[in-house]
Amino acid sequence: MSEQNKPEAGSEFQFQPNSTRPEDSLSGPERLKRRLQMPGFPWLTYSFMAITVLFYIAQQIVERVYGFDLLFALLGKINVLIQAGQFWRLFTPALLHSNLIHLMFNVYALSILGRQIEPFYGKSRFILLYVIGAFGGNVLSFVLSGFNSLGASTAIFALLAAEAVFIWQNREVFGKQSKSILMNLGFVLVLNLFIGISPGSNTDNWGHLGGLLAGFFFAYMAGPLLVVRRVEAGLRLEDSRPKQQVWLAAVIVLVAFIVIAAIPFLTR
Repeated sequence: MSEQNKPEAGSEFQFQPNSTRPEDSLSGPERLKRRLQMPGFPWLTYSFMAITVLFYIAQQIVERVYGFDLLFALLGKINVLIQAGQFWRLFTPALLHSNLIHLMFNVYALSILGRQIEPFYGKSRFILLYVIGAFGGNVLSFVLSGFNSLGASTAIFALLAAEAVFIWQNREVFGKQSKSILMNLGFVLVLNLFIGISPGSNTDNWGHLGGLLAGFFFAYMAGPLLVVRRVEAGLRLEDSRPKQQVWLAAVIVLVAFIVIAAIPFLTR
């Protein structure tokens, strides 16, 4: 949580005709990946996890040297410094965490959600989703909250929204299990929002909401659309989303949140 102070679009997936029964215990996306011949190792998810952990280690080392969290002072979401022109702070808070529990919670959530959807999204689209989610969350927090904040959950809430949209838009592929998957995702979302509004919570709810909205709109316009094609070898599952539509969606969502970020500057 944030605290206050797959293959590329248009690519193809081949069905494996012989699937084993143990996969019945897997979630929908994991089961589908087992049944398809696809490069499913989530390199980017593990890379983002490693980068996040390394930044936390750097935070601890630098704080011991200087006596305060210098990396947060340089990279955290601090409204007055964003208004002074330090716009990188609308992205970089996703690299920082306030304590070990905060880090572990977000890294665990990233590992679950990232491994589910990265193989379907592909490298470039997954990076866009993560960065747009971080940006959207920090923008909404900047506009609607005066508190300092940090954490990767702006991006993680974008992944949560993207998985829900992916399951919904491809519910014919996932079949009956799509309903249970969506209910589970909805439960996770409601639980996190409830924790965020509970008394004594230090959670940046606006950051979570911004990441959720950014991830939803990007996924709705750019997420994988799976279609089944019949070929000589049997059936083939393809992502029918054009690459041009992915980049157009990224521009639309980024511009929309840039406009939102401009509100404090226009109302001063």
